[in-house]
Amino acid sequence: MSTQQLLQQAQSALEETQAVLSQSLKWIKEQCTANDRVSASKLDEHQLVSYDLAWSSAETAGARFALDYAKAAREQDTTGKEMLLEEQMTLLFVAESVQNIKARLGGRLNNFGLTLESLNALNAENIQSFCDQQMDAKNLADLGQKIIEQDGRSGVYLLEEEATMMQEEFRKFANETVMPLAEEVHRKDLLIPNEILEPLVELGCFGISIPERYGGIQRDDREDNMGMIVVTEELSRGSLGAAGSLITRPEILARALLTGGTEEQKQEWLPKLAMADPLCAVAVTEPDAGSDVAAMKLKATKTEGGWLLNGVKSWCTFGAKAGVMLVLARTNPDMSLGHKGLSMFLAEKEAFDGHDFEYTQPEGGTMSGRAIATIGYRGMHSYEVFYDNYFVPDKNLIGGPEGEGKGFYFTMAGFSGGRIQTAARAIGLMQAAFERAVSYSQERNVFGKPIGAYQLTQVKLARMATLLTISRQFTYAVGRLMDGGKGQMEASMVKFFTCKTAEWLTREAMQIHGGMGYAEETAASRYFVDARVLSIFEGAEEILALKVILPTLVKGA
Repeated sequence: MSTQQLLQQAQSALEETQAVLSQSLKWIKEQCTANDRVSASKLDEHQLVSYDLAWSSAETAGARFALDYAKAAREQDTTGKEMLLEEQMTLLFVAESVQNIKARLGGRLNNFGLTLESLNALNAENIQSFCDQQMDAKNLADLGQKIIEQDGRSGVYLLEEEATMMQEEFRKFANETVMPLAEEVHRKDLLIPNEILEPLVELGCFGISIPERYGGIQRDDREDNMGMIVVTEELSRGSLGAAGSLITRPEILARALLTGGTEEQKQEWLPKLAMADPLCAVAVTEPDAGSDVAAMKLKATKTEGGWLLNGVKSWCTFGAKAGVMLVLARTNPDMSLGHKGLSMFLAEKEAFDGHDFEYTQPEGGTMSGRAIATIGYRGMHSYEVFYDNYFVPDKNLIGGPEGEGKGFYFTMAGFSGGRIQTAARAIGLMQAAFERAVSYSQERNVFGKPIGAYQLTQVKLARMATLLTISRQFTYAVGRLMDGGKGQMEASMVKFFTCKTAEWLTREAMQIHGGMGYAEETAASRYFVDARVLSIFEGAEEILALKVILPTLVKGA
């Protein structure tokens, strides 16, 4: 059977799988509709199924983009090969996705509103034959061996020329500057050193999401998510904590200002953010309220000339080093208003190094913080921050008087970019782990030959390469959608998918290293503990699945 025929089989299998998912989504919609509206409380009665449907839908979305990728790779190819590496990985990904979803749904048919007959199409001989062929152990091992022979190359990137130039520049920086410092920063729990920070300012890293008219490097006439993605990917390949996450906070703050800030606020703050002068932090999460934004309690009380902040924020990354914090606070004490009682402020302070800080204003208010010890993601430190009558002038209420009560919407605008950026962080981390795994598979000999010569290692590398490549192309595709003003829900999907995938892939890279993977002296252990945070921040996977992805899918069913 030709490659084209196999890809057509993959397309058909994917369409049948999507049809079954659509049937389940329609059933969920029927169960959860009250007064012609989908009830959030009724959806909460189906949380396990909702999570599984969200994950399955993310898999099928990734598979659709994978098929587009295979087609684009073929159009660019000049070798005339019967099957390209990119096509082989796409076929494997589609086959595994179909089988995963069938098993997931088939285990609890009643919960999904399905019957045995609902899965008949997925049990058809042609689909089963396709999946068997692609998931055959020899096919997987052959793919793994091909990956090894190509020194870990896992498919063409298919980037536009401008993005390729940015990729090359930041890859060189990651190789020469970040990687030599990454292990020391991690093991000694250091703050990001100036040897990394200062060159990144010169490279324009902090201005990637800021339009040129405000001193950034993004074009004034359109967004450039692709530039942000490739830069983040390469810096995260160097180190997630010491470089890859530096763009996140200015990205969030810039988007919030561009969405809701006054022109005066944009003119004042965006040029400063582009030059990392000051560095910024984001203070949204609270000890008792993370993703539940409506439950936030930090108070902002009106006073002469401004507002007084009182309360606690947690997981405020880079909080000490930052000279300004984006703070979400409750300006209306009526908790029944939920998110409508929240506003957003820019709280200025002095910058500090170290694990603790305390700043007292001339007016007498204080802001203090202590770093929260974490197993990974070191370099920026995440702080619990305490505000005691901390004064913020009226001019630092985002949106001015008209912005009061709109903080939630500005926050969402900021975090929409944070999700696709986090997917890029996951890809960079996966790439680093994958490179080390391929290299170690040739260095380590067991029973007289390299571990990469054994079938199980080859299968591991084949699946790692496939999931890495499809995650990358999924992220790139969503980035292009967002550049066109679309893709908000897909951004949540790709964040959900890539971050869970990064946990699995870094675990496999660690396993390939055996005992040395557990030792701090190898980077494999750092990749593993760093990956664990990805499914938690910028939207925990459960919140994305239950409160963003699934409700959107159900409403459209």
